Order: sequence, then C-alpha cells, then structure tokens
Amino acid sequence: MAHPLSRIIDQLKREPSRTGSIVITVFGDAIVPRGGSVWLGTLLEFFESLDIDSGVVRTAMSRLAADGWLTREKVGRNSFYRLADKGRQTFEAATRHIYDPPPSDWTGRFELLLIGNGEDRDASREALRNVGFGSPLPGVWVAPSGVPVPDEAAGAIRLEVSAGDDSGRRLLSASWPLDRTADAYLKFMKTFEPLRAAIARGTELSEADAFTARILLIHYYRRVVLRDPLLPEGLLPADWPGRAARALCGEIYRALLAPSEQWLDGHGINEKGALPAARKLLERRFGA
Repeated sequence: MAHPLSRIIDQLKREPSRTGSIVITVFGDAIVPRGGSVWLGTLLEFFESLDIDSGVVRTAMSRLAADGWLTREKVGRNSFYRLADKGRQTFEAATRHIYDPPPSDWTGRFELLLIGNGEDRDASREALRNVGFGSPLPGVWVAPSGVPVPDEAAGAIRLEVSAGDDSGRRLLSASWPLDRTADAYLKFMKTFEPLRAAIARGTELSEADAFTARILLIHYYRRVVLRDPLLPEGLLPADWPGRAARALCGEIYRALLAPSEQWLDGHGINEKGALPAARKLLERRFGA
C-alpha cells in the first residue's frame, strides 16, 4: 500500500513551485506559536522531506526577506528567521480566517470599500483578499460587516450596504466566484480524504511525516479558505462544500497535532536553543 503522503507530495511536485508560500505556512502554523524565530537548518530539514533542494529554499527565504515578509539574524555562521512587522495585521487576520469558526453574529450588512487611484492598489488588493474581501469592480471591495480592514486599506472610503435586496445580492454574486471556490474545496477534500481514511484505520505516521502532513494540509487549505469570504449561512448554497472541507481539515489536524509537535520538540531550534513550547492557543484551533 502506498504511503499516505506520497500522493499529496506527488501532486505538490506537479504544481508550479510554491516554496515561499509553504515557508509562510510553516511560520504561521508552527513557528509563531513557538516564539516566532527558527533556524534555517530546521526549515531545510523539513523541506528535504518534500524533496525540495536547499538552494531553492534559500532563494525563497532571500526573496521573502527582500520583500519585507521575513527578517534574518545571523549568529555566527547560522541564520535565524522570523516574520517581519510588514502585514502583521493581515497575517493575524488570515490566521483567524483559517482556524477560527466562521462568525455567527452577522448583522445582515456588508462593508463596502472604495480605493482611490492615488493609493497603493497592489498592496491593498493583496491585503484585502487575504482577509476575505471580494471585488466586483476595480477599486471596489466588499466583505461582511465586522471583517477587520487591514492597514494597507486604511485610507479607503468606507460604506455599509444591505444584502437583503436584489442589488445587494447582485453585488455579492459579482464579488466572489463561489463556483470556483466550491470546486477548490472539493479538490482539497479529494486530495486529503485518503489521509483521513488512513489515520482512521489506525495507520501510524512518524513524527516527521506527521509534521509534513500537517504543513501540507494547512498549505492547501489556506489557499482555498483565504479566498472564501465565509459568508453567512443564509447566503450560501445548501450543499456548500466549505463546511465539509473545514470538518475534514479539523479532523486531520487534531490527529496530527501531538506527533507533529513532538517533531518540533526534537528538531526546532532558535537562537537560544530548542523552541519554546507552543501556546495553549494552538490546542483550540479547529475546536481542538
């Protein structure tokens, strides 16, 4: 029988390189809860399990640092990285979007942002997408009221609109490609259902495999969920696959959490030595 991770890793190899994106997943999911800083050697050991060359990883780290996402500290000949302040509000909002249950206190209204030509639209666009805003027209962004507006879009004109009339519903359908998001959720479930089934059968993964599976699980899930505005139940199709995808992701994540953390206990290193223990917040992800 094939190893439960082999199909997922083979799929990753067939895709365009996403090494930088996986690095961000590692930091957000595993390193930030353990103090935020990690030795480059720990990252290289992890990427070796994905058969990604160390030179590719080093290049990705350099690009992320040059773009302001990571900072590097040299201690002797060793390099240690942590997330930079750039986009920290966006990063924290994305973390809530991935792990927290969808909000249940929707007011029935939407936040409408208008971004002028004189502002940095590129920076605003990426930050708004990462917290769940949709865009029906250039410079116009929409999200359920209560979604935090990132700093990059702080200068936007802000309005509130109702979703209860025909115009509001047309605005929603133009803002988010829900069909594409649904297809992406279905693809995610098809990719990870065999892993869930293997775990349910009692298949034991090594600590290293559990960590690799956990990172790939969140890497693929966040690529879908960060494009999902997490609309209120009343605005979603009855067969919306986002619910099942979240349940599947949470079930696998909870099963992988303990052994994957044990791998970090033995292999995770920062400037002071072994990584500190994870915060209790980690145990509450996906309702764990």
